[in-house]
Amino acid sequence: SIKMDLLHSNGVLIIQRLQRDYRAYQDFLNFMSHVGDPRNIFSIYFPLWFQLNQVVGTKMIWVAVIGDWFNLIFKWILFGHRPYWWVQETMIYPNHSSPCLEQFPITCETGPGSPSGHAMGSSCVWYVMVTAALSYTVRWKDKSAVTLHRLTWSFLWSIFWIIQISVCISRVFIATHFPHQVVLGVFAGILVAEAFEHTPAIQTASLRMYIKTNLFLFIFALGFYLSLKLLDIDLLWSVPKAKKWCANPDWINIDTTPFAGLVRNLGALFGLGLGINSEMFITSCKGKNSCKISFRILCIAASLATLQLYNFVKIPTHTEYLFYILSFCKSAAMPLTVVALVPYCVHLLMRTTEKKLN
Repeated sequence: SIKMDLLHSNGVLIIQRLQRDYRAYQDFLNFMSHVGDPRNIFSIYFPLWFQLNQVVGTKMIWVAVIGDWFNLIFKWILFGHRPYWWVQETMIYPNHSSPCLEQFPITCETGPGSPSGHAMGSSCVWYVMVTAALSYTVRWKDKSAVTLHRLTWSFLWSIFWIIQISVCISRVFIATHFPHQVVLGVFAGILVAEAFEHTPAIQTASLRMYIKTNLFLFIFALGFYLSLKLLDIDLLWSVPKAKKWCANPDWINIDTTPFAGLVRNLGALFGLGLGINSEMFITSCKGKNSCKISFRILCIAASLATLQLYNFVKIPTHTEYLFYILSFCKSAAMPLTVVALVPYCVHLLMRTTEKKLN
């Protein structure tokens, strides 16, 4: 406990220095925090990659969902504090002279802080993207191509680490994580992504397999929560702290609670399974149009545009269970749209156009 308090207090000093010295970069750091938001995986990264390479897109969803599930379990086990409430409650500062940490609209996360979900989600997904891009260049055999592969390898991994460091600094800057929490998140994300490099079975998974996986993840998490609750251990202990010490009550969002993230991810995985095993997907993405560049570009543009419309769908938060149900449905609709609905509509459009031309 004493060692952890020292780790936290040193982290507070780092946060104070960042907030003082990097104030001019506040907008950029807030932006990088949004870049690391796991929700961007489903609304930006996945639509792009799935149309370019369905294997990579599928792996991306699995890595994001399983990684976030592990993040939730780790958070429940580690009981990590967040800086913005820890400084208000710790007794290590004499005469109640606790440091003043500035808060921002994205500071008041309600779940435990260790490991960082943003850092973990960002590292695992960017790891998938970088390794996927390098898998194309590693096949080059001639000498000049090998040199180009090495340069590409250095460039892409440099970009990877620049993004991860930027996301980590941004999460520490806004006082929502201690430095050790973001470092732990980055390396945990890399481990999850690397594990899926050796799990080819997800590419041929049936809808039944997707449903079984969803049920296992949900039952395990709920069972873990209820088991500890029976032992008088409240795994939602962080929510009252967030509500108490957040500088602005409007910054508290139910979407950041532990179960909200779980439901969102389970919905995304179910939607992917439903889409990949649908007739619309087989007809459009496995048909003759799937090889056409124009088909893929249209699918990417239409998917990104359609998914932005989902941002305007506001789920009511007055009833918690209703919120979780609707959040599951909304999350399932997003990959289903990318995988099946949009490609099928583009397929019909192109077929109609071809008939008119003929």
